[in-house]
Amino acid sequence: MPRYYTRVCNFYYGKESKNLVKKKKSIPLHQVKEISFDQIEVLTRKSKKKIFIHQIKNLPQKVKKQVDIDIKKIKSKKKNFSNFNFQNIPNILGVLNLTPDSFSDGGKFNTKKKGIEQAFNLFYSGAKLIDIGGESTKPGSKKIEENLEWSRINKILKSVIKKIPISLDTRKSNIMKRGIKQGVKLINDVSGLNFDSETLNVLTKYKIPFVIQHSQGTPENMQKNPSYKNELLDIYDFFEEKIKLIRSKGIKHNNIILDPGIGFGKNLKHNMTLIHNISIFHSLGFPILVGNSRKSFVKKLSGKNDSKLRIGGTMASSIYLMMQGIQVLRIHDVNEIMQGIKVFRKIMNN
Repeated sequence: MPRYYTRVCNFYYGKESKNLVKKKKSIPLHQVKEISFDQIEVLTRKSKKKIFIHQIKNLPQKVKKQVDIDIKKIKSKKKNFSNFNFQNIPNILGVLNLTPDSFSDGGKFNTKKKGIEQAFNLFYSGAKLIDIGGESTKPGSKKIEENLEWSRINKILKSVIKKIPISLDTRKSNIMKRGIKQGVKLINDVSGLNFDSETLNVLTKYKIPFVIQHSQGTPENMQKNPSYKNELLDIYDFFEEKIKLIRSKGIKHNNIILDPGIGFGKNLKHNMTLIHNISIFHSLGFPILVGNSRKSFVKKLSGKNDSKLRIGGTMASSIYLMMQGIQVLRIHDVNEIMQGIKVFRKIMNN
């Protein structure tokens, strides 16, 4: 029997969503009435078919059983953690790169004064959490020594940790331990917990919330002809297997976020497939994070209209992702994206 997957689709937002939920014509996503859906797409590796929610009862019994399991996860309310409010979609994770060589803002905030100022700017502009990183993981970048990475992070961390909720963007277990002891609220490992063999032991010991990001290869080689049999379902299967692994290691909590890793071992086609079909990951039962900010797909799609900060493309993709129920967006230009989200919400609810 083929493996069946469930992707929720045909979303409604704001006042329209609330009205349809009240009339029981749509299902609220994770019990958030402001965003709901009335269709699903049932996929296998060879087929896909969209149906309305009232047609689920007509599916073959074996298919219906899988869909019912998925729908239960899709409907379940998400518990808040790490200063995120999953009843208020989307939450913004502000990006603070403390490196000289990150892909879009390398060297801009890597002094103590500038780093601290930017952390407060991002937080007061609306970011729920600030994601601090001391090692560039852009395509082609090489790993740096642990002491150098920590020295970049620590000078900012100890100055803001008591005033601002912090996420730590690192692949190294010792950096994680040091950050956890200082009070960080989330671990964001772009390697999908694969880079350092001690990472799972650290996460098990400290029971801290963390992000599982998908990445094919390493930053050094990840953009050299990445390939998949089916990028959407391959990455879905990766998350399922990773969740099984962390459960086997004794991590029982659900304070976990899934990130499909836009641009990490993906070409334009892969990225577009993931963004367009991003709602499939709701059936895994965890909040979803997408790092769409300033990514190269904006340049490739906009051509001559590309710009340095790519705010237009980031805003457009952020609104789309919000309409797909994505709980967390990882953003550089927090004030501008918050502005767009607020205006969009007011228009939708007018």
